[in-house]
Amino acid sequence: MRVSREVAEENRKRVVETAGRLFRRHGYDGIGVAALMKAAGLTQGGFYKQFEDKSALVAEATESALAENRKMLEDAIAASDSPPCEAIARWYLSPSHVDMTAEGCCFAALAAEAPRQGEEVQSIFREAMEASLDLMTGPDGDRKEAMRQLSTMVGALVLARAAGSDGLANELMDAARLKPSRKG
Repeated sequence: MRVSREVAEENRKRVVETAGRLFRRHGYDGIGVAALMKAAGLTQGGFYKQFEDKSALVAEATESALAENRKMLEDAIAASDSPPCEAIARWYLSPSHVDMTAEGCCFAALAAEAPRQGEEVQSIFREAMEASLDLMTGPDGDRKEAMRQLSTMVGALVLARAAGSDGLANELMDAARLKPSRKG
């Protein structure tokens, strides 16, 4: 039975969103096409009508998940009177973000796997990093400071998730929120 173009587009969107969550939770190689399609409520055969192969889905799902990242950063900035870097750090380095592996930051969940996925995925990550740095820097900010903060936040989130529900996770996030002292 043929599905309408609208239904096919909706199915594709559902697969991409599901893949984005499941890749962040399990890693790119931690979930196969059959389990992914089942989680999306579709059949495995339908996958190949939508995507050339899993690597095509990896690229599209990564791009979508990183767009979600950007939206979360934009929302954090909009909800605060603080400068962009501070507003982002307050949201990013929160216990609730530590707990939302599947819906949270794609950098923390998948950046270490990007080199094994090839140039297309790395390019998608580069573009998302540039966009995040632009948001954090704002019109008058310091790009190197935004790079330091982004790197620190992502690293702190990765380590906090690795520590689990322990006081160390909170200590790591608290330390990452501190501004470095300038000696000189």
